[in-house]
Amino acid sequence: MRLKGKVVLITGSGSGIGKATALLFAGEGAKVIVNDISVQGRKTVEEIQRQGGEAIFLQADVTKAAEVETMVEKALDRYGQIDVLFNNAGISGVGAVHETSEEMWDRVVNVNLKGVFLPSKSVIPHMMQRKEGCIINMSSCIAEIGLMKRAVYSATKGAVLALTKSMQVDYAPYGIRVNALLPGTILTPFVEDYLKHSYENPEEALEGIKKRQLNSELGRPEDVARAALFLASDESRFIMGSPLYVDGGVVFGKMA
Repeated sequence: MRLKGKVVLITGSGSGIGKATALLFAGEGAKVIVNDISVQGRKTVEEIQRQGGEAIFLQADVTKAAEVETMVEKALDRYGQIDVLFNNAGISGVGAVHETSEEMWDRVVNVNLKGVFLPSKSVIPHMMQRKEGCIINMSSCIAEIGLMKRAVYSATKGAVLALTKSMQVDYAPYGIRVNALLPGTILTPFVEDYLKHSYENPEEALEGIKKRQLNSELGRPEDVARAALFLASDESRFIMGSPLYVDGGVVFGKMA
């Protein structure tokens, strides 16, 4: 029960990494606030409750300040505190710079960067008042490497990593830890759908992506969830402003 008594808000936890993290955190004793832009988050809550955990669903668009503020107010009204904020919500964008429309650029930047800024802006004053808190921001290993046709996605994830470091300097005096997760390619429903609609031969594309990992396998949502659990727990109390790689060796390794 590594999170017993803690209240955790996870954005984008209706599916994929967010859902896996919500389930794991609830199993470790946390009261989980499941957030998603769609009602799909209700299924995450139902699954947590079936397993004997405690969770509520608060629907909100993390790019809209009013909705985020209302979500945080409801969470505080319900539980009186937010110990951990996991800024997980995010989307991808495919294309080199000259192939990226202004509409796609704005949408990805809005979700991936503003979607970290607004929840943090709403939760941090509460954490400052309590002189404690933990924030986990979802970056990506793409913040450290180049990858074809990921211009806007890599731009946002690099920005999230830089933002994480700056936030840590600002809020360390208030007992708030801020760290970033840098996953590699994780086999989520989003990735499966992307492969299906972006390649003539999804299986061949999948095998090509696997070769980027040293173990020749894609990560699972549970792999990232376990890393998030470590950062959310008191076990990582001396880790501040740091990137945690969950990438199967993509960044620091290369097969001969």
